[in-house]
Amino acid sequence: MLRPHPIPPGPGQESVWDYPRPPRLERTPARLELWLGGVKVADTTDGYRVLETSHPPTYYLPPGAFLPGVLTPAGGGSVCEWKGEATYWTLRAGGKTAEGAAWSYGRPTPAFAPMAGYVAVYAGRVDECRVDGERVTPQPGGFYGGWITPNVVGPFKGEPGTLGW
Repeated sequence: MLRPHPIPPGPGQESVWDYPRPPRLERTPARLELWLGGVKVADTTDGYRVLETSHPPTYYLPPGAFLPGVLTPAGGGSVCEWKGEATYWTLRAGGKTAEGAAWSYGRPTPAFAPMAGYVAVYAGRVDECRVDGERVTPQPGGFYGGWITPNVVGPFKGEPGTLGW
């Protein structure tokens, strides 16, 4: 296993290697927007972000930020050692379907209780996600749901060779 070499952050940037483990939940005033099928399906400035060592932030939006009918329950689930049991969601808009492209925690652990019911989305499974107008790059790999913006530097968990981090 190769040890990661963190990229030094420049002015106005954050290094994911300065994020904590266990992860931290924090409010964000950033404008979070999502598109699917050419339709803006969510828009809010009432989000949360979860910060964890080696991961770009994962953003959680209130369910009311989504257009009515966009979110429908998807099969399956998972358990996070920090947040608890996740429920998955399918997004539908503009004639396009993104199966299991979102997840939420209905009853998260006490440290994450404020984000109960808030919804995170895999950026790579929808047309586009933005943070304060900046188009995000999905976190590498298919397992993690972080959103990479120009103000966050890595290397990031999920890239080839990072399984053992």
